[in-house]
Amino acid sequence: MDEKSYFGEGKNVEFKREIPQRHERFLKDIIAFANCTGGKVILGIEDQTNMVCGIGDANPFRLSDDITNMIADACTPQIETDITLRTLEGKTVLVVEVLPGRFRPYYLKSVGKQNSAYVRMNGTSRPADRWRLQELELEGQRIYYDMLPEIGMDYDESEALKLCHTMYEAALSACRTQEERENVQEMTIEKLENMGLLLASGHEYSPTHAFRLMTSNGIRYAKIQCALFKGTERDIFIDRKEFTGPIYQQVEDAYQFLCRHTNLGAEINGIIRRDIYELPVRAIREAIINAIGHRSYLEDSCVQLSIYDDRVDVFSPGGLYGGLDLASALNGKSKCRNAAVSEAFHYMKLMETWGTGLKRIQNSCKEYGLPEPLIEEDGYGFRVTFYRKKIGVAEKQNSATESVIEKQDSATESVAEKRNSNTESIKKGDIENCLIEILLQFPTITQQEVAEQLGYSKTWIRRVMKKMQENGILYREGSSKKGKWIVKTCKTC
Repeated sequence: MDEKSYFGEGKNVEFKREIPQRHERFLKDIIAFANCTGGKVILGIEDQTNMVCGIGDANPFRLSDDITNMIADACTPQIETDITLRTLEGKTVLVVEVLPGRFRPYYLKSVGKQNSAYVRMNGTSRPADRWRLQELELEGQRIYYDMLPEIGMDYDESEALKLCHTMYEAALSACRTQEERENVQEMTIEKLENMGLLLASGHEYSPTHAFRLMTSNGIRYAKIQCALFKGTERDIFIDRKEFTGPIYQQVEDAYQFLCRHTNLGAEINGIIRRDIYELPVRAIREAIINAIGHRSYLEDSCVQLSIYDDRVDVFSPGGLYGGLDLASALNGKSKCRNAAVSEAFHYMKLMETWGTGLKRIQNSCKEYGLPEPLIEEDGYGFRVTFYRKKIGVAEKQNSATESVIEKQDSATESVAEKRNSNTESIKKGDIENCLIEILLQFPTITQQEVAEQLGYSKTWIRRVMKKMQENGILYREGSSKKGKWIVKTCKTC
């Protein structure tokens, strides 16, 4: 005998007392499960009360055949189901398990695809909107949206070569060792084609959606919205930015916004002072990368980074892809929505494509002593919520009021003073002094290695060191990448 909790009605389970007279009410759940992650319809349990009624005097085997024929006659393409009998509280119920479909979209023959291609949205079955329907059609044909040609955009070889250079430099800067750098192969136009950023037509190339996203991205919703809110509600803005342009640059812009509005502590080991964020900012950066790389670019909404007093949310439009459910995603299974973008991000070492990102995010929060992040998915999108440590009311007020943004040439290159709780603020002079001490000890150290020691991004460290060079404090002797740092003015840390 099965317990009722075995079924656990939710997003992927529906209870039905009996087959409704209007078969569409029954079939729409079957179709929605096939178009999404699969699910079960349990016949013989009251939906509202969860009372077990059973199927009564009906012959269970004949009823199973009737349901199979009903689905086959009314739905197209053919939906795969598995119908079994269960005994619950001494009564027989029928379990209709629907497998995730491979030939989407599924719909009612008599109604048509536009009005009866149902999907699951927050535990209910609803007709897919035109964006979701278009994505279902691409899924069914094994076509990636980002690899389709960008209509109206002409191929520009100089822009393609510029992208090759940018991707190569990004891959080099992400390497931790000289051996890794030596193994990075230069990016070429032919490799852009292999990745799906370009399409070859005879001796000519044409750009794809992915190429546009990585270059002159002007797609209205292909951007990330970042906001710092007062308190714990999405009500009063303290700071907000919208970052557009190439999607790989959006990652860095959003990460810098996050760092500007995250509290800092300090860890001092000898002469080395290292900033310690209250949140695992690198894990949040990974969530941002995944949100941008795996989002649906057919959806007319944006990736969002929302910072509150008690949490940080990263939202990605489109939800999970290709019938993948949340449990499988957390166990490391992945399905790629944007193949070309994923290939490009993998080359640039932004994304590792092994499906381990969510597990690393969970482990990072655990290492910080924070609650496990909330990872949730519905028909609208995918959300990861990072929880902050609880602090007192006075500290909250200080954190909100002591965040001062230092404006520079552009919004994307702004440098902010880090907000305080009860920890000492970090001043520019402190960073310069620590930089000098590091360079005196390790004159051949790279900017990436300096950034890792101090806990800052490479972009910020490069900016500080450039300013120090302009002020005559240091210069580099020999190669611009492997040369020796020479300190002209020695300061004490």
